[in-house]
Amino acid sequence: MKTVDIVDRQLDAYNARDLERFAAQYSDDVCCYRPPAIEPVLRGKTAFAAFYATQRFVHEGLRAEVLTRIILGNKVVDHERIFGVREDPFEAVIVYEVKDGLIATTWTYTSD
Repeated sequence: MKTVDIVDRQLDAYNARDLERFAAQYSDDVCCYRPPAIEPVLRGKTAFAAFYATQRFVHEGLRAEVLTRIILGNKVVDHERIFGVREDPFEAVIVYEVKDGLIATTWTYTSD
């Protein structure tokens, strides 16, 4: 399976608010960063799934659309517009690193 296919599967599951299918695309030891912080904000699939269950998938209007995508080897860089988390949509750049068929690391950049 191609790196981009794995990222697309997690995006489809995110938009469907399907936590089980969404989390299945991530490695057990996934690390999620929000630079400029140098420590992960989430580490491990258990913490990752708990965050999305309580902080994201509870929003009925939750969805993301890809505005721009760059694929470079085992990394996919998406410029996304995210709806349903805040009063107004916001944009983020998310770098997904895929290893052994699962998303192992993400870096999320927002303007605020």
